[in-house]
Amino acid sequence: MKKIIITIDGWSSCGKSTLAKQLAKSLGYVYIDSGAMYRAITLYFLRNHINWLDTVQVNDALAHITLTFKFNNKTQQSEIYLNEENVEYVIRDLVIAEKVSDVAAIKEVRTFAVAQQQKMGEEKGIVMDGRDIGTTVFPDAELKFFMTADIAVRVERRYLEMLAKNPNISIDDVKANLEMRDYIDSNREVSPLRKAPDAIELDNTALSIAEQLEIAVGFVKGKIY
Repeated sequence: MKKIIITIDGWSSCGKSTLAKQLAKSLGYVYIDSGAMYRAITLYFLRNHINWLDTVQVNDALAHITLTFKFNNKTQQSEIYLNEENVEYVIRDLVIAEKVSDVAAIKEVRTFAVAQQQKMGEEKGIVMDGRDIGTTVFPDAELKFFMTADIAVRVERRYLEMLAKNPNISIDDVKANLEMRDYIDSNREVSPLRKAPDAIELDNTALSIAEQLEIAVGFVKGKIY
């Protein structure tokens, strides 16, 4: 079996990370959550009161950021570290979710993150999910998926995910956040969310997690054997 790069792009709460983790586990590949990288950068900016409209402050902040992924044997998942601090759960807060699209739209931030992502893929054997992985980060990836789902389903998924962490969250807050992120992600000047011409569209509105994986694995087999 040859090692390949698999990219999974798509809208927020379409199950990108769920599929990416499952594929990586089944193939023995490394899973890289590009969204977590942007969330970690956003966390650093907020903690250090960085004005991300100021290019000088942004570049100085990025020079002090180190992002790594480490495998957690207990959770059996890769978790992100910001300057050697495990921030996997901190970055899932709604406060981060409300700001991450703004931060991710900054040219200098994307250049910084994309360079790191491309380095992670040099030896292939990775599954990476995000917004511009198949278009900007790995345009020559052997297999690309673009995931989508009905907005109502996406809102419900995100609401249930966040409710456990924040019992006071409302479904209206979640819907507003998703719609805002969709707009920013698809309209930003640098690396907007787009379906790559050679990407396979996967609408999982009515699919179970198992059905989604089965479909994806079918396409993977056609590329690695």
